[in-house]
Amino acid sequence: MMKTMRRLPYLLLILALPVLASQVSEDPLARQVQEISMDLRCAVCQNQPVAESNSDLARDMRALIREQLQAGKSREEIMNYFVERYGDYILLNPPQRGAGTVVWLAPVAILLLVGISGYLFLRHRVRPTMPSPPKLSKEDAARVRAARKEADR
Repeated sequence: MMKTMRRLPYLLLILALPVLASQVSEDPLARQVQEISMDLRCAVCQNQPVAESNSDLARDMRALIREQLQAGKSREEIMNYFVERYGDYILLNPPQRGAGTVVWLAPVAILLLVGISGYLFLRHRVRPTMPSPPKLSKEDAARVRAARKEADR
């Protein structure tokens, strides 16, 4: 009991420490840089957003975005700056015009091409229907009837 009483102030101090912690504040400029850089593709990485890339170019692009935001430029102006410099490739979601149209339509065209090719391949692979059997002569028909009568007995 005595040991527990000695430890009580330490326990209370440990439990009270989170109350003394300061609140974390987020930099609104950093949030804007993050949002813009998530929509831009790193030119040296493979389909990785600038926000997630650790390349020197991506760091420079994030710094440039921050500078332009501090200069009062809008998101559209910053995006247009990078499109003018690198082309539509720099956008993770390229517009549906020019070369971007190919990016949007190529999967659909490939799917249609594969589907039509598969249909034609399978259609030609199907074996032709068998010709109808020849007509039985009167003697053969009579033998078949006789065999059926015997089987029914």
